[in-house]
Amino acid sequence: MTAIQDAVSSADTLGQPYAYARKELVEPDWRRFPGWRDVTEAQWRDAQWQRVHCLRDIRQLRAVLGDLVGERFFEDLAADQRERATMSMLLPPQMLNTMAAASTESFYADPVRRYMLPLRSDRDPDWPSHPHSTRDSLHEAEMWVVEGLTHRYPTKVLAELVSTCPQYCGHCTRMDLVGNSTAQVTKHRLALKPADRQDAIIGYLRRTPGVRDVVVSGGDVANVPWHQLESFLMRLLDIETVRDVRLATKALAGMPQHWLQPKVVEGLERVAVTAQRRGVNLAIHTHVNHAQSVTPLVAEAARMALDVGVRDVRNQGVLMRGVNATPAALLDLCFALQGEANILPYYFYMCDMIPHAEHWRVAVWEAQDLQHAIMGYLPGYATPRIVCDVPYVGKRWVHQLAEYDRERGISYWTKNYRTGIELADPDALLRRYPYYDPISTLPETGRIWWETQRG
Repeated sequence: MTAIQDAVSSADTLGQPYAYARKELVEPDWRRFPGWRDVTEAQWRDAQWQRVHCLRDIRQLRAVLGDLVGERFFEDLAADQRERATMSMLLPPQMLNTMAAASTESFYADPVRRYMLPLRSDRDPDWPSHPHSTRDSLHEAEMWVVEGLTHRYPTKVLAELVSTCPQYCGHCTRMDLVGNSTAQVTKHRLALKPADRQDAIIGYLRRTPGVRDVVVSGGDVANVPWHQLESFLMRLLDIETVRDVRLATKALAGMPQHWLQPKVVEGLERVAVTAQRRGVNLAIHTHVNHAQSVTPLVAEAARMALDVGVRDVRNQGVLMRGVNATPAALLDLCFALQGEANILPYYFYMCDMIPHAEHWRVAVWEAQDLQHAIMGYLPGYATPRIVCDVPYVGKRWVHQLAEYDRERGISYWTKNYRTGIELADPDALLRRYPYYDPISTLPETGRIWWETQRG
């Protein structure tokens, strides 16, 4: 036996909690679905075909799945849409194709299905919503300085150019604004015309030299017509004080075909070359929550962006029970992103406190345990931070809390800057801001205490 074989054998006998094995990416065969048996590869790679064939209701989903999934599933889905859903159904073929749907049971258990097609039976039966959940859980709209522009951090802003996406995730943190209204939620609407909103955003940034970092989002920038998006980005790059620009798009994973269109590739290259010439860091931030969603098309889209001059492609996932909230699921995803798709694992956010999200959310102590469990496997620069986005505070690493009442599931956090709505608040930097664990994760005494608060 060679020295290398001896070393491998020794490592195996140590019984590491997680064993890495390289897995090549695979594009599942969409023709396994009865409704797509005749779809060609050229059609599948076509962004317009993907958009036209997005699934918007149960009838369309049933037509694609055929008899692979039984009636029980569709009744469960319909019940959720009537009683719980905060997002309407919008599911690109690319996303459905990464789900396991060989039977009703496999579809129920599938991690991508769990957040893209939530069911009534998925939801927490006792506490579907936390008592402190809110539609705009991060209070972003309160911090709008002009419509769609959230100035939450001292040097960073979020620009929401559009209130739609190519796909709607059940856990969307902007569920109060993004997408169509549901039976449970009447959505807010952007009032300004897109050109006027963009003018107002650019005007504010020109007047505010302290802002150096702009996240261009929505919704999803993939839903902004390319000529409009490129025009906005060029105007943004013309502001001398802007040094970082990040394009937020789940479509890189949910509809990579969009980012592979020649007009988008050529336009992105023009923007990237301009950013390089002006010394601005241009990055794409995508949103992948499970390794199944990392396919060769996703890797191709990421490599394309890097090839035309985008500095980084990074992933900001959301930590969700039943999807990725185990060390193995997180590490599998990170290795697929980093090792196979050239996408840097960056953040995993704890799922925000929106209505009907308790079955997804994890407790702070669980997030801390997960952060500990994934350390040491990935390169340091590719080890994601798990963060809690605390209302009125912002992103905090999960170990940065100031105090933690584990019995009642209340953690307290401090901040080191004022948001735009706190500039005159003398106590903003002294206050402790609460965050709440899911009640189902509490000990019995904590659950009883919350029951007494129901009134």
